[in-house]
Amino acid sequence: MTDRPDMAGAPPVEKPRSPAAEAFEMFRRNHAAVAGLVVLIAVIGIAAFGPLLYPEDPFMMVWTPFSPPGEQGYLFGTDYLGRDIMTLMIHGARVSITVGLAAALVTVTIGITVGALAGFFRGLVEEALMRLTEFFQVLPTLLFSMVIVALFGASLPMITLAIGLVSWPAVARITRAEFLRIRELEYVAAARAGGVRNGRLIFRVILPNAAPPIIVQAALMVGSAILFEAGLSFLGLTDPNVASWGQIIGANRPYILDASYTVTVPGIAIFVTVLAISLVGDGLNDALNPKLRAR
Repeated sequence: MTDRPDMAGAPPVEKPRSPAAEAFEMFRRNHAAVAGLVVLIAVIGIAAFGPLLYPEDPFMMVWTPFSPPGEQGYLFGTDYLGRDIMTLMIHGARVSITVGLAAALVTVTIGITVGALAGFFRGLVEEALMRLTEFFQVLPTLLFSMVIVALFGASLPMITLAIGLVSWPAVARITRAEFLRIRELEYVAAARAGGVRNGRLIFRVILPNAAPPIIVQAALMVGSAILFEAGLSFLGLTDPNVASWGQIIGANRPYILDASYTVTVPGIAIFVTVLAISLVGDGLNDALNPKLRAR
């Protein structure tokens, strides 16, 4: 009888972790990204639950104009009309976050559609779609969005659509590049040889594998959309019946030398929120990059 080797002292074999677990661990070790995520969750929490906990009307005059922060219990003071800036900030967070997320969704939807069709079908389809992409890419984005809002109205849905219409070329180019790379891989050729239809190839085979850089770009587009909305609101191209951070800055800009806090507080909120989104986007880029995970 052959003696069997004693395996009692052998070190345990670690089970290979899934790519999702590796990505999560990579993101967790990025302290800047985690800090950005915490800040972003806090801002989203304020936008979602702040109006419920602080239900005052943001446009109601509550005290004398330009009351400094802390006076009469108003944490951020009052603006030029005597409105509570704290209330305006809470309601403005909901508008800014909602517009940012919705505009990013519109951007990603258009960009993925154009980029996927261009990268998959090639030929005349790619040529036509990429010329369309270049046309939108060379347009001055802020000016183009201002024209759209001025022509069709300054409602929040129109502002969201305008931001999405001027921001999709970057997503389209990233999607096209990923489709051009993945469509030539062996598993795609095997699926094609097995009779898989084009629609299933695009949405079930190639797109899931092209998702990581698109997810990163989508996260960054939320910050860009918030800045766009703030810029349009600052210029007065927004719904006057809706409070947003950019609208607060635009309404109080003539009094910046007399009451700088009326502009500084929403400006800091925009800066911190966009910075948090950028940190999360950078963390996702590192976590979803297989080359960085392999280090």
